[in-house]
Amino acid sequence: MKLKEKNIIMNHKKIIRIMKKYSLFCKIRRRNPYKNITKKTQEHRTFENKLNREFNQLSPYKFFSTDISYFFYKSGLAYLSVVKDIASGEIISWKLSRRIDMGLVLNTVESMKQNKNIESFENILIHSDQGVHYTNPSYISMVNNLGMIQSMSRKGNCLDNAPIESFFGHMKDDIDYQDCRSFEELKETIFNYMNYYNNERYQWNLKKMTPVQYRNHLLSLA
Repeated sequence: MKLKEKNIIMNHKKIIRIMKKYSLFCKIRRRNPYKNITKKTQEHRTFENKLNREFNQLSPYKFFSTDISYFFYKSGLAYLSVVKDIASGEIISWKLSRRIDMGLVLNTVESMKQNKNIESFENILIHSDQGVHYTNPSYISMVNNLGMIQSMSRKGNCLDNAPIESFFGHMKDDIDYQDCRSFEELKETIFNYMNYYNNERYQWNLKKMTPVQYRNHLLSLA
């Protein structure tokens, strides 16, 4: 898909042959370390895995996936919270912070309200892991007040939230976040990437469309 952006047409099998010939490999993705930072209290609640790995959705704005990932840059460490539409792959909202507190997750949910394409959050399923932020009463209350349905991965099973895990992996492969010299530079880099990802990054599994193009395509079929 990157070659297509440069108007280079090449069969994927040929690319695989070239990679094998010259021993080329994709970058190795590291596991997100934030999940073990804190422990839940008795007030925290977990929810059933209602998504159940049904990732092949065809209705935009019905199934969301959310998570937090870390970004080491030259001046320190930052945390990125993201909500992704499972059907279209579109990034619905995101927040970057120097701290991994509840404000990061709550502000991400609040930011979803600014998406003008979503008329109502009623009965939208939002899936996450069992991290301390997503089992927190304040997060549960905010999601519940929007009328959303909460779903959670099984404990210690990252594949249950594969859509967002895949996004973070590709994102870290695509941008040189480690070279950012300040938090502001990192934030600008991520802002530009989100716009690129939604509107310009063609994807094989989206019928070779961008997330926004594929979202509009799915809506036209409804």
